[in-house]
Amino acid sequence: MAEGKKTTLVTAGRNKKWTNGVVNPPVQRASTIVFNSVAEKNHAAANRTNKTLFYGRRGTTTHFAFQEAMNEVEGGAGCALYPCGTAAISNTILSFVETGDHILMVDTCYEPTRDFCNKMLAKLGVETTYFDPMIGEEIRSLIKPNTKLLFLESPGSITMEVQDVPLLSSIAHQHDIIVVLDNTWGAGVNFSPFDHGVDISVQAATKYIVGHSDVMLGTAVSIEKYWPQLREQSYLMGQCVSPDDAYLGLRGLRTLDVRLRQHAESSIKVAEWLATRPEVDHVRHPGLPSCPGHEIFKRDFTGGNGLFSFVLKTTCPKATTALLDGMKHFSMGYSWGGFESLILANEPNSFNSLRTVANPHFEGTLIRLHIGLEDVNDLIADLESGLARYNSVILEQAVTA
Repeated sequence: MAEGKKTTLVTAGRNKKWTNGVVNPPVQRASTIVFNSVAEKNHAAANRTNKTLFYGRRGTTTHFAFQEAMNEVEGGAGCALYPCGTAAISNTILSFVETGDHILMVDTCYEPTRDFCNKMLAKLGVETTYFDPMIGEEIRSLIKPNTKLLFLESPGSITMEVQDVPLLSSIAHQHDIIVVLDNTWGAGVNFSPFDHGVDISVQAATKYIVGHSDVMLGTAVSIEKYWPQLREQSYLMGQCVSPDDAYLGLRGLRTLDVRLRQHAESSIKVAEWLATRPEVDHVRHPGLPSCPGHEIFKRDFTGGNGLFSFVLKTTCPKATTALLDGMKHFSMGYSWGGFESLILANEPNSFNSLRTVANPHFEGTLIRLHIGLEDVNDLIADLESGLARYNSVILEQAVTA
């Protein structure tokens, strides 16, 4: 009988060869590995790609434990580590493309992913075509003879569209196209990438895996077919992380399930409350029918988390500022996945530069929330006060108009 996901999160990467009999794998810091004989050195060199101490950039036992744990959690054959999620994304793509290649990129990708495509890949002679996240079968019309890679992110960044990953992956594989998924929202536990046709699952482990807003960390877990190339290309590009950060990634895994469940429970309560507010046009929470791809979410995901968005009925920067500036429990910050609640606003015109083919053309301001581990009633009260400030400015401007 296969272990449950909760058990895997607690036990993954705790092989005795990494722990030496203690609960957690120790932090092993090293650059140079020394050998007592030529035979020992030669053995290390021959096995340097297979969790054997060789040189610090190849990893120490702390790294090996975290890599093994990520393989167990997501179900892959190998895990490469990077100093942040963006490094994981860019180096995964670079590991498989060359001048003259073409890639398909979901239009709702993380903004630095788009910048990498437009500013770096273009300079290297790699063409990018952006596609609507809800494209489905029509993706076939965008495939070219030189299409090398399909990059998905589901749910989409900011606007939360849930993609049909199995369908898109199946079509891509019919053309020998590599499928890469930014699986940060699913955190490796709420969406099983390799059960849905993905070849390489990338995460900003900075977010839910670490879970405490104190580490920059990226992972890319691959199926066997692509693991050697991903591993060696990433190594040649100098990608590595500190053992201390790898340790904190391991520690975060142990509580990932309980944290995600609390984030999800609170976020759906906040989302349902927002859906009743007269100021709100609609809520983009994958767990609610108002979110594009909700039916796909119900089919493919096993749970949610704390990140979602809602769209106001109006646009008024002064009113939005009043809402944001007075928050007590929500802070403004460009990340998510930690224990704390966060809030950011996107005015409708901001999507003109963020989107090519999937501009949602909102009439009102979009507010993205990350629901942390605070008491949900305190968070709702904070938002209620913020909306009251928002309404005061709207009313004031209406009176003076």
